[in-house]
Amino acid sequence: MTNMVSRLAWRILAYGCIGLGAAGLVVPLLPTTPFLLVAAWAAPKGSPRLARWLWGHPRIGPILHAWKSQRAIPRRAKRAAVALLVMSWLVLWLGGALPAVLGLTALMFCCVAAFVLSRPDAAPSFANSTPDRQC
Repeated sequence: MTNMVSRLAWRILAYGCIGLGAAGLVVPLLPTTPFLLVAAWAAPKGSPRLARWLWGHPRIGPILHAWKSQRAIPRRAKRAAVALLVMSWLVLWLGGALPAVLGLTALMFCCVAAFVLSRPDAAPSFANSTPDRQC
């Protein structure tokens, strides 16, 4: 019984993070990649089928494999992340956010951008190929 409840909790976490990651594609200030990384971590504990789907997905899988094996981020993803950070900050600025919010957000976004840009570029074999089916 406890095992079933535990698996259900892991599955809920994985699906919830996939949902939040998907929402992050369109909602400013909501990151996508961290939620997908958490989903990839939680999925095997709750649903091996979901884990295989994530790791074998043509868009998500290569990024997960590059992160797992190299702690690398594809250059295209880096550019997209920094562009979305800038656009999110501009939305706050144009929306009339308080100066303190703008300053704290700018500091946080600069830290996130520095981290993303400091990661190595994913090797072409991870960025452009279809991954194997192993987790």
